[in-house]
Amino acid sequence: MARAIGIGGVFFRARDTAALTQWYTTHLGVTEFWQQQAGPTVFSPFAQSTDYFPAERQWMINFRVDDLDALIADLVGAGIAVEMRDDWDSPETGRFARIHDPEGNPIELWEPSAS
Repeated sequence: MARAIGIGGVFFRARDTAALTQWYTTHLGVTEFWQQQAGPTVFSPFAQSTDYFPAERQWMINFRVDDLDALIADLVGAGIAVEMRDDWDSPETGRFARIHDPEGNPIELWEPSAS
């Protein structure tokens, strides 16, 4: 049976596409044709009533990161608010932080557990 073999793109609307593209490149290293490292990808619809991300947003992107502490330091240094909660982290899945891009889209940063 034929099946999907990976995520080929993430597409969303933006008020200022050039500025938002530059923000993702500058702060997360994500470019238009970005080569990501192999690793786990979670594809999971959430219940309509979830409070895991803002109710007015239909999606949230999650980026795997290699050094959450260093990235947080860079983001804070650039004036970007970072939210962390102990209840998001677990030894099984790893550590998490949350930021928002300049247009208010939620972004989860995930450093998977080394296992």
